[in-house]
Amino acid sequence: MRFEFIDRVSDGDILAKSIFSRDGKVLLRSGMKLTHGYIKKLKQLEVFYIYVKDERLEDIDVEDEKLNEIKLSAAKALGGVIRNIDNSSEVDLKTPVAIVEELMDYILNIGDVNKSLYDIKTFDNYTQVHSIDTGIMSLFMGINFNVPKSDLVDLGVAAILHDIGKIKVGNEIINKKGALTNEEFEKIKMHPIYGEEILSKNYNVSNRILRIIREHHEKLNGKGYPFGLKGDEISKLSQIVSICDVYDAVSNDRIYRSKFSPNDAYELILSEGDNSFSMDMINNFRKTFFVYPLGCCVKLSNYTEGYVISQNSGYPDRPIIRVLYDSKSKKPIPFYEIDLLTNINLTVIGIV
Repeated sequence: MRFEFIDRVSDGDILAKSIFSRDGKVLLRSGMKLTHGYIKKLKQLEVFYIYVKDERLEDIDVEDEKLNEIKLSAAKALGGVIRNIDNSSEVDLKTPVAIVEELMDYILNIGDVNKSLYDIKTFDNYTQVHSIDTGIMSLFMGINFNVPKSDLVDLGVAAILHDIGKIKVGNEIINKKGALTNEEFEKIKMHPIYGEEILSKNYNVSNRILRIIREHHEKLNGKGYPFGLKGDEISKLSQIVSICDVYDAVSNDRIYRSKFSPNDAYELILSEGDNSFSMDMINNFRKTFFVYPLGCCVKLSNYTEGYVISQNSGYPDRPIIRVLYDSKSKKPIPFYEIDLLTNINLTVIGIV
């Protein structure tokens, strides 16, 4: 399958990864033939890329039905938590905790990070999908840090609920186009405190979860918020959620700005070593996640274009690519592969 920008999708292309609505219903199921009408509707929903089938890339498979099922359950559970808060009801976290435990067990046993990210996010479902993806990323990092299972559950729950305090900030600020005023930004900076206040009313929420939510915008250099904590004052689990929150946020389009390209988003994280994040956290991030998603088309420094078909562990920016066509004429050619780990004179210069 190919990871394709929506403007490069054509009538007759076959959808290779299902697209879901905010409430978990299937908008378009994998295997559907795309028409002009479907493509137009996806653009209206601000879907900027999709996966399409390609027999030349049939060995790439990022559709994971079981993971989709768990994610949809998580989205519904998160929606239930938000509705209870809106209705001033007691927050019941039994279902979210159970789902995080299921998700953790799934990732521990057969989870594939390449199938876990790059969901199709419409503007309507961004907030909930962002929270769930932050939770999944945090679990992958926590596992690589050898975080104990009991702590992993708290990490996952906190990551999924990390932005719950934004409910008290107001959509007029959260979804504002353009720059925030100083007063509006001060309100945004309160959402970690609001989140802790909301969840502290529920005696089932551990202090570890509350701390992560309180600290997820703190930075190593003390320039974060709401308390300006520094260094070891910030818990390791809070830092994990923080780095995953930032990466997922900048990797997706928002109402007030366009997303970063995958390499720019990745470089942003790496550039924050010893500023926002410890180098230990940065190195774990590099070991856990890759720069370029499977199936995306990249341009190399010799101007050859090809599709990422595999990753090289420990080398997040040096995947294996498959060249399908002549980069100048765009005509199909007998395909061949380039391993950037062995072809060290070549680098990726952009996504096509």
